[in-house]
Amino acid sequence: MKCNITQTTLGELSVGRRGYYGLGAPAVPYSPSLYTYLRITDINDDGTLNMSDLKSVSADNASDYLLKINDIVFARTGASTGRNYFYDGTDGDFVFAGFLIKFSLDPSKVNPRYVKYYCQSKEYRDWIAAFNTGSTRGNINTKTLASMPIRLPDMETQHRIVNILDALENKRKNNKQINDNLQQQAVTIFRSWFVNCVPFGGIAPDEWKNVTLEDITAMVSRGITPKYADDTDQIVINQKCIRNHMIDLSLARNHRPKVINDKWLRFGDLLINSTGDGTLGRAAQVWFQPHNVTVDSHVTIVRPVTENLIFYIGLWGIQHEKEIESLHTGSTGQTELPRDRVKAMELVLPDSKTLTHFNSVMAPMASAIVTNLEENKCLANLRDALIPKLMAGEIDVAEVDI
Repeated sequence: MKCNITQTTLGELSVGRRGYYGLGAPAVPYSPSLYTYLRITDINDDGTLNMSDLKSVSADNASDYLLKINDIVFARTGASTGRNYFYDGTDGDFVFAGFLIKFSLDPSKVNPRYVKYYCQSKEYRDWIAAFNTGSTRGNINTKTLASMPIRLPDMETQHRIVNILDALENKRKNNKQINDNLQQQAVTIFRSWFVNCVPFGGIAPDEWKNVTLEDITAMVSRGITPKYADDTDQIVINQKCIRNHMIDLSLARNHRPKVINDKWLRFGDLLINSTGDGTLGRAAQVWFQPHNVTVDSHVTIVRPVTENLIFYIGLWGIQHEKEIESLHTGSTGQTELPRDRVKAMELVLPDSKTLTHFNSVMAPMASAIVTNLEENKCLANLRDALIPKLMAGEIDVAEVDI
């Protein structure tokens, strides 16, 4: 079935045919009694939210900037220009901040979720890249965004396209929720065994020993200074990739290294963000088999000395993020995590039999998490391949069964 495609603009599809700037007020520490403040840094490149460092806003007029269902916001400045988030109400209430621009999509003119997916397409990214050059680099305004061209099929085709892409998105969300639950279960089990000692009558067995992290690691080291390049399959992880105790390789970059040797990541390496306020101390463990993957110099690699210690050290690091953060040196905005302080951290080392039992509990959970991460990567690749073909009418949506 051939669909009719017209050319329109974001402004034409929006209420009032224009965009609106966000609230110019400072963020304050998160409080459930205040509105949550949506900032550029809370929006991921794929249009999802980063919930790990939410802030609030206390301005008297904050309610005037509350997002409503079918609003879409765009980052208007800096390296994140063009990054966007579609609001459907499922993530809670948000006041949008001043470096964001909001457009309220008109459901009588467009399926709002069609625009959501369009703004994750290569066509959209190319438009942003073409605009975001020269003297205009790193800045975009409401007038320019309103003029953004959008190829628009008829409404029935829009609905079909959205249904196809929603099915993929819902599967990804379900996998993420499963992983979040598994991660929380793993942390809970760790606390039960090694903090509260529940399986041992509430008391740590006599054979457990007091050690430092240096005693039970083969390496505690910062990563490399990367040389970024697109024509390589070698990947460098940065601090943005480490959040919510997971490693998101979609935020990593390709690079061409000189010599990396022992800084190629291995299964079981614990990664700790090591610079900057709000990010320092975040930890995640490599629960997949990395190939040609390393980290940059803002991330510390902690490598267990034996395989038997992998899950114990990984979950210990996640459990002690706040303590790790407290080890920083430097002033606000210039904080660093000294390697020697990390090495000197004290912990209790369980006996080998207990560690083996603990590993037998953790291994299936880690395997399930990796499987879901791999499936989500495949689903994201499928989505990215489908979006341009669906929106260009190259695929007959009536023939697609999801």
